[in-house]
This record gives sequence, structure tokens and C-alpha cells, in this order.
Amino acid sequence: MEKVTSFTINHLKLKPGIYVSRIDHVNGNPLTTFDLRMTTPNKEPVMNTAEVHTIEHLGATFLRNHPTYKDQTIYFGPMGCRTGFYLILAGELTSKEIVPLICEMFRFIADFNDEVPGAAARDCGNYLDMNLPMANYLAKKYLTEVLDHITDDRLVYPE
Repeated sequence: MEKVTSFTINHLKLKPGIYVSRIDHVNGNPLTTFDLRMTTPNKEPVMNTAEVHTIEHLGATFLRNHPTYKDQTIYFGPMGCRTGFYLILAGELTSKEIVPLICEMFRFIADFNDEVPGAAARDCGNYLDMNLPMANYLAKKYLTEVLDHITDDRLVYPE
């Protein structure tokens, strides 16, 4: 059986960054999947589910309301390993092209101080599993340590 593309990336060399995971074509239309890697795999602790869940709610809300990208946003959600998130956008895009969007989204998350959208029993299947202070902290950490001064080696997967 062929390995899934994301399992062919050398996670021993992978650093936090923004990477193009894959580009697929559906009915002739390109979809770009981005790997928004927030922690160093197998070296840093993974994120807990509560803050991952909070970042997911805030990130999805931000993207689906963004004046430019709302109609291009297909999916935003966590990686099973809890080291980052996947973002799927319509179009054939590069990591460098979306740096401003990702910075804007994580600034929104870092500064968010209100009720988390969709954090109610009626709206979410696990609404109690939220941690806004930790989501704020992790978003700020990703911004200051990675996004604010991102370098080319954090935009292309390592060999």
C-alpha cells in the first residue's frame, strides 16, 4: 500500500512553519493543502485537545469570515498528532503567498478575548473541551517564534 504523502515527510527534520502539503485537482480545480506546523514534531510537547479545539473554532470562524479568503476556504482543522493544523484553500497557492493571511489569523486568535464561537452544547459535540488562555498563548508563541520573521526554510519541507 502506498504511503500517504504526509507520512513521507521527514518529521525528524521538520520545524514549525507553513508548508504546502499537497496540491490536488478536483474537476480541474486546484486545492492546496497547507501544513501549519506549530510545534517541532517528536521534540516539543504536543498541544492539548482543549487548546487545539479552541484554535480550530477561532481559526475556522476567522477564515470563513475573511473578506478575501472566505470563498476559498475549504477546510481548517487539527492534525491528529496535535502538532499543527491543516488548511485547504481553493487555488494553487504557495506558502509564501499565504503568510500574511496566517499571521492575521494567529493575531486574531492571540488577541481573542470573548466567548469562543460555537462553544455551546447546541453548536458543538464537545463544547466543554476548550481552553482560550492556552489558545491565546500558543497563537502568540507561533507568531513571535515563527510567523513574524519566517524564513524560507520554514516555507518548504526539509529534504
